[in-house]
Amino acid sequence: MFARIIDHPDCQDIVVDVGMPVRHRNVHYNCRVIFYNRKIVMIRPKMWLANDGNYREFRHFTPWQRPREIEDYYLEQIVGKITGQYKVPFGDAVISTRDTCLGLETCEELFTPNGPHIPYGLAGVEIISNSSGSHHELRKLDTRVNLISQATKQSGGIYLYANQQGCDGDRLYYDGCAMIVVNGDIVAQGSQFSLNDVEVVTATVDIEEVRTHRSSISRGMQAARQPPYVRLDLDTRLSRQDKDAEPSLSPTEPFKPRYHAPEEEIALGPACWLWDYLRRSGAAGFFLPLSGGIDSCATAVIVHSMCREVIKAIGQGNEQVIKDTRRLCAEPEDSTWLPSTSQELCNRIFCTSYMGTQNSSKETRERSKTLSTDIGSYHIDFNFDTVVTALTNLFTVVTNFQPRFKVNGGGKAENAALQNVQARLRMVLSYLFASLLPTVRQRPGGGGLLVLASSNVDECLRGYLTKYDASSADLNPIGSISKVDLKKFIAWARDNFEVPILNEFLHATPTAELEPITSTYVQSDEADMGVTYAELSTFGYLRKIAKAGPWSMYEKLLHLWGNEYSPREIYEKTRHFFYNYAINRHKMTVLTPSYHAEQYSPEDNRHDLRQFLYPSFTWAYKKMEDSVKYWESKGWTTGKAQKKSVKAD
Repeated sequence: MFARIIDHPDCQDIVVDVGMPVRHRNVHYNCRVIFYNRKIVMIRPKMWLANDGNYREFRHFTPWQRPREIEDYYLEQIVGKITGQYKVPFGDAVISTRDTCLGLETCEELFTPNGPHIPYGLAGVEIISNSSGSHHELRKLDTRVNLISQATKQSGGIYLYANQQGCDGDRLYYDGCAMIVVNGDIVAQGSQFSLNDVEVVTATVDIEEVRTHRSSISRGMQAARQPPYVRLDLDTRLSRQDKDAEPSLSPTEPFKPRYHAPEEEIALGPACWLWDYLRRSGAAGFFLPLSGGIDSCATAVIVHSMCREVIKAIGQGNEQVIKDTRRLCAEPEDSTWLPSTSQELCNRIFCTSYMGTQNSSKETRERSKTLSTDIGSYHIDFNFDTVVTALTNLFTVVTNFQPRFKVNGGGKAENAALQNVQARLRMVLSYLFASLLPTVRQRPGGGGLLVLASSNVDECLRGYLTKYDASSADLNPIGSISKVDLKKFIAWARDNFEVPILNEFLHATPTAELEPITSTYVQSDEADMGVTYAELSTFGYLRKIAKAGPWSMYEKLLHLWGNEYSPREIYEKTRHFFYNYAINRHKMTVLTPSYHAEQYSPEDNRHDLRQFLYPSFTWAYKKMEDSVKYWESKGWTTGKAQKKSVKAD
């Protein structure tokens, strides 16, 4: 592949920076290869590998651990025939052209405390190129932009940042946003979310601005002490000479970075991820159990957003999207059909279903139907009480025991079992309909649908889901998004997508509708969990990002929640959370692959590698109990907002 790239006519008379794996002295490195006019200038191996969170670069690569050193790399014959070279420089060096100096850093190196851009800037490098693979998280772009800006603001320089865009074949979506930054100011910025396979950003820059920026005495003193890098000569110019100057050409004006609101990020990131997955999977579309609650509603709206983005790309003449759309809709090869609205496309590739029982309400059924009509999905509505009854009757025949719900006098185990059988049957029915609906609808070639799940990150963290229920599917676009953010997203979509029924979802009480509704009892998610969704978001942040166990979380919550709750209430909430987190952790081992959107996601495929059999935390609980007794002896028995002062030794 590299031989084809370096020999391609489009890659001539331009300095090209290509990322690729390279085996050198039987060691595998993650490298950047710089070439110009079929000649390799250097191979620069990555020095600091990403091995946290979602990344495991050490599985495949070894870091280059000899800064400012190079050695010879002997080329493979297929490349050497094209370049006329048999060996090229390999290592940590910089490139000198006739008019400037170019340095390279790769992805994770930008995020390190002492990144290569710091010594590069002091060593006289004026242009830094970064070929990155940075994934999307809500509100993360601001961090990335600040790092890139700071990389050139203090020491000056031109920073070229390129990032992958699209689904990586796993749980991550790489959110592009290529940039060109000059002395800390952004002069070019690409899209963060797009269905385009290729995107190019350009800017006109003045290298003299970098040299002027670096004229301070203190910077000069530090630069004079900087150990030098090997400079590899490239006999070309990157700037225009005076005789080639165009009077009308001027440096690109800087502008403030463009950011999407978190609600818009939820609308676009998972939508682009779903489209990439769908078009590459060979499936005929998506199937979603639409319960009438806000979680499945959010998933449906994300698919609707995906269809909107596809229609937008079709309108822009994106040939790949047009080709993929016709193929997904099973159009003949000579077809000229294209969907004119997102609803028309949605009806071809998205099926929703309300699976009701005697415990379901009229309100959730109507909300599901109205939403499906508004977004255009192919919707079916049925009850499956007969299937539930068949299973419970079988159990009664075998055991001579009739399980009852809690409201009918049953015990805790009976109540859970009767709820779980409904939930698990929904998963079985989902796959049945997903397999056959394309055939029922006479789609040419039949095909199957990808089943979508709708469990949010807070419920996954708490374990408030049934193993192998509707949370078990092929994909989950909201699995690492909090309930708090999902509600904000639905409010945003209500206004921006003009779907008024979403207002009813926002104001409905979250409920599983797995227990009978009586005049005195209506099932509620937060009542079942014993904790609010807002509190779960706090627990999730402290557990994963703040690295807090039971005791340290309790200490932090005394400060965060002390105005509202007493130490005893905080202790009880903390203990309740960790008890449920521990006993339900096993559910995460089989959970549906989810779009990664939050740093505190408990997904244990790569991001949150934890055991699924936990200790009982007796030491931490004892320590918290002692703390509660101490504070109560000092008079702290209510929230501080209700008590004027608390004395401490």
